[in-house]
Amino acid sequence: MNRWCLLAGLWLLYTAFGLTATCIAPLVIPIEKELGITHAAMGSIMGVWQLVYIFAALPGGVMLDRLGGQRALLVGGLLMALSALGRAFADDYWGLLLAVGLFGVGGPVISSGAPKVVAQLFTGSERGLAMGIYMTGPAIGGVVSLTLTHSVLLPFFDGNWRAVMLLWAGFTFAAAVIWFAIATLTGLHAHEVARAAPRLPQRQVIRELISIRAVQIVLLMGVGVFLFNHGLNNWLPELLRSQGLPIAQAGYWAALPTVIGIGGSLLIPRLATPSRRFEILLGLSLAALMSSVLLQFVSGPLLTLGLIMQGIVRSGLTTVLILTLVELPSIGEARTGIASGLFFSAAEVGGVLGPLGLGVLYDLTGNFHGAMAGLSAVAILLTIGTLCLAREARRPVPGQRSGVIAGQSSA
Repeated sequence: MNRWCLLAGLWLLYTAFGLTATCIAPLVIPIEKELGITHAAMGSIMGVWQLVYIFAALPGGVMLDRLGGQRALLVGGLLMALSALGRAFADDYWGLLLAVGLFGVGGPVISSGAPKVVAQLFTGSERGLAMGIYMTGPAIGGVVSLTLTHSVLLPFFDGNWRAVMLLWAGFTFAAAVIWFAIATLTGLHAHEVARAAPRLPQRQVIRELISIRAVQIVLLMGVGVFLFNHGLNNWLPELLRSQGLPIAQAGYWAALPTVIGIGGSLLIPRLATPSRRFEILLGLSLAALMSSVLLQFVSGPLLTLGLIMQGIVRSGLTTVLILTLVELPSIGEARTGIASGLFFSAAEVGGVLGPLGLGVLYDLTGNFHGAMAGLSAVAILLTIGTLCLAREARRPVPGQRSGVIAGQSSA
């Protein structure tokens, strides 16, 4: 089996994930104008897929553990393509809301399936590297969406934002088919069957996972990480535009954190070995706090530094947190699908609150100052959570020798 070819197919699917998740952000103004909706309404559209995600992530994780990554990820990719297709044909608020919501059904299969497949194929430091590689996919998808929409695609399609959506729908469909072809040719399903562990009742597995204190802390931190990242990811172009930047230029500047994140995704997870994982989590939480403060500057080097810090946070926090979760000694490879599903189900509560909260606060205050202050408070809580997680994860697990910490699995 060529695991690096599988990783390439996984990366392509996650790139399609990033494109579909971010493609509305640079199109806020033309969509609002054509459909006649407000910033608050647009915030609810941006956040609806995260709301659906909350309820779909856990069933998606169960499906992953039952069907395996080859088949489940194909289903997830096709659902994402249908979501993009539905957006292209939406003619009112509700049509667009339902189309975006469909992404919340397919998306969690991809985001939960990726760490499961990587955990099956890679061990040691290569696991962190592999996670970092596939996490560059949504970052690159975001760069393409933010930089090309206004400068290339809208002019090419004569200002027709629906044609842009159709383009992303076609790309996502192709990515799903390519993934399935690679997985079939490399025999992924046979590999998964050979490594399958005896199945326990799903409710029993879920209860056991939720009862673990370290898992509880990771889930709560996931809520904060997603609130911070999804809120800024969706509203950053408009935040910069509201500070006086032209809309096309705002799109380019909004892509800077994503570009920084690509490099960070390749470096940070690989450096986050068990011995220094929590120090890196602490540094990323503090970087989130700094970025939320610096992004309030209108222009100049401080704004640029804030964008760079946000890119570092975007690239590392989620990946290192998931890596911490799947390598907890009490999880085990056989339960990574359900564990990842639990993580994304909880984290997407923050994914909903981020875009929606920033949109509502903007409508109430007429600016983003209050929203950014709220994000600073979230970053402070993440810092506290990291300290609690480090203490809890280093406690000996019953039945294992003293000194085992998160990440020191037998894989």
